[in-house]
Amino acid sequence: MSIYDYSVVRPNGSELSLSEFSGKVVLIVNTATGCGFTPQYKDLESMYEKYHELGLEILDIPCNQFAGQTPGTDEEIHEFCTLKYNTQFPQMKKSDVNGENELPLYTYLKSQKSFEGFGKGVQALAMSAMLKKIDSDYKNNPNIKWNFTKFLVDRSGEVVARFEPTASMKDVAAAVEKLIQA
Repeated sequence: MSIYDYSVVRPNGSELSLSEFSGKVVLIVNTATGCGFTPQYKDLESMYEKYHELGLEILDIPCNQFAGQTPGTDEEIHEFCTLKYNTQFPQMKKSDVNGENELPLYTYLKSQKSFEGFGKGVQALAMSAMLKKIDSDYKNNPNIKWNFTKFLVDRSGEVVARFEPTASMKDVAAAVEKLIQA
């Protein structure tokens, strides 16, 4: 199996088969409009503008499962992202990434790359402390922990990396660039 066996739903209700991204580098991100990590949209859009013509696709999947930080409709979310961050990459219908209603794509992504920690630094410590209160066993399950978790997929559809929201966007961009140039 690969990501090409899955599809996601666009805000208008039509399905997008990920097989349309065959041969491209894909960055899949669960996003939120009212999160401390929301400014990452700026870095995502910069990557998209720099590498899209070279084969990068970014798949934006809004999610309201983390502290209700994406309360709007799909239309309101899209308007926020395009007006505030000038996003041009495709945005999908707001969806769950954990639990009984999670997108099958996320079940697959989490089976390919599990949680490996938040790294180091103030944000990492803050995320760890917060999650311990929510789920004392959070370190031992593959669930998405928060908004702006990213999965990087190579041109053959293989999930090659998972970046937690605390990961440096420079590190994400470097990994994307390496796959683009491969």
